[in-house]
Amino acid sequence: MNLLPSFAPFLAFAVIERLAGAQAGLLAGALVAAALLVRDLVSPARHVKLLEACTVLLFGALAIYALTSDVHWSIAAVRLRVDAGLALVVLASIALRRPFTLQYARETVDREQWNSERFIHVNYVISATWALAFGMLVLADIEMVYAPALPHSVGVMATVAALVAAVKFTSWYPEQHAAGQASR
Repeated sequence: MNLLPSFAPFLAFAVIERLAGAQAGLLAGALVAAALLVRDLVSPARHVKLLEACTVLLFGALAIYALTSDVHWSIAAVRLRVDAGLALVVLASIALRRPFTLQYARETVDREQWNSERFIHVNYVISATWALAFGMLVLADIEMVYAPALPHSVGVMATVAALVAAVKFTSWYPEQHAAGQASR
């Protein structure tokens, strides 16, 4: 399951916000998200995914609001909104019984596995792990916005740790779960 390209808008946002500010970062995130969505729309081998569609809406709405209002968010405040939006998308996908990782995982397995109890369970667990990671990002952002006396590095380290853990778990868990099922 390759989720990483779907996070390109967030990477573009993070890089551009550091170089040119929050508004430019939001615009960059929206443009990269839109490019990914167009790629999926025009490619017969690809399908539009919930995460990517919601990312376009999230960055687009925040960019339009930031550009058309007199709001002056700090970088940490913008990140809080972006990360909270992402966490909500992931949680909603679980609540709606369509874990967001299913769309990515289905690209890597045979169709006959798509409705298997094991496959669906693994995707719920992985989606929940990502929800937890994004929840940690939101907490780190809250710390950076509302507790500026704490070292900024605490929030940065928490963000990096949460994302690295989610990426590693995503690659480790399916094989681990299958091995556990085979030993029963």
